[in-house]
Amino acid sequence: MQATVAETEIRRICVVTGSRADYGLLLPVMRALADHPAFHLQVVVTGQHLAPEFGLTVQTVEADGFTVDARVDMLLAGDSEVAVAKSVGLGVIGFADALSRLRPDLLLILGDRFEILAAAQTALFLKIPIAHLCGGDVTLGAFDESIRHAVTKMAALHFVTNHESAARVMQMGENPAHVHTVGSTGIDMILAQPRMSRAELEANLGFIFRRRNLVVTFHPVTLDPQSGLAQAQALLDALADLPDDVGMVMTLPNADTGGRRLIAMLRDFAVGRPQMALHASLGQKRYYSLLAQVDAMVGNSSSGLSEAPSFGIATVNIGDRQEGRLRAASVIDCPAERSAIAEAIGAALAGNFRGTVNPYGDGQAARRIVEILARTADFSALTRKPFFSGIQQ
Repeated sequence: MQATVAETEIRRICVVTGSRADYGLLLPVMRALADHPAFHLQVVVTGQHLAPEFGLTVQTVEADGFTVDARVDMLLAGDSEVAVAKSVGLGVIGFADALSRLRPDLLLILGDRFEILAAAQTALFLKIPIAHLCGGDVTLGAFDESIRHAVTKMAALHFVTNHESAARVMQMGENPAHVHTVGSTGIDMILAQPRMSRAELEANLGFIFRRRNLVVTFHPVTLDPQSGLAQAQALLDALADLPDDVGMVMTLPNADTGGRRLIAMLRDFAVGRPQMALHASLGQKRYYSLLAQVDAMVGNSSSGLSEAPSFGIATVNIGDRQEGRLRAASVIDCPAERSAIAEAIGAALAGNFRGTVNPYGDGQAARRIVEILARTADFSALTRKPFFSGIQQ
């Protein structure tokens, strides 16, 4: 085992966050890094965080007490394939300026979005070693799959959520000694986050809970944006068939290909439906408080697989966006068809999922990550990566 770095040697670790989704998972790690005497936390905010239409959630980052060391504005106004590709190019330019100024000893990133791809590319060329969270997962219905695996090959330290993902990362030739199964940091947040009462939620969300209630989050299906819009319409048709005593809190989707068209569909759907509340972003406290109050989560978000099971509620997982991910027994998969979605929602509302075991860890992921970073004596040595072959399948 490598020697622990002396506390007097302060090393700069730069965390990049581009959306409400990755920020919620990065937050416990950021707090642990900020509190550790061996590290100086740097924060770079990009993507959806800087867009008013997605809630301008950089304000949430600052409200949580973090100093934003750099802002990389990279989102174009359009959501076409060309606009997303150009946004990646803008991101590389912006990250080149930010990272060359900050000169971190390590870049810490999470996941699979195009903003993160831009950050990883830049760090690679600047010879900044990368620690990657949530590699090795499988999501066959989105180009996130390819981005995630590409970032894995650019990263040197890997913090994965489960043993299946660890095996995939090692299958890609990564050093087994640098692949660490730590669990999901989302469970860290679930256990640590104070929750709002039902009455507080109603006042804060402008929403009155009904007899049964759903959280709905549906993101673009990036490998086939037109099909994704058709899937979203099938979901909305199924939701329209629900009785008025089923309440719905819906969050807006990510800034992916087709995202703005999907947002317009959701806004139109919400008009004239008092049993429904639509929010650009809920933030962690409201989101987890809401999951503790509702009967099911509906959509195609990874949160339905990795976080919702901890609340003992069902997840109706629509389509193939999350195909291949590890699943709890509370996840009900269904095709993106009106009748199938309606049937799955009926099963979710009728079932009892209170005894569900979440397969994504025990809530100690952030502590494990920071401990591993602290005992990694030389970050700079990580940039030279041999290919490890011969991993047993």
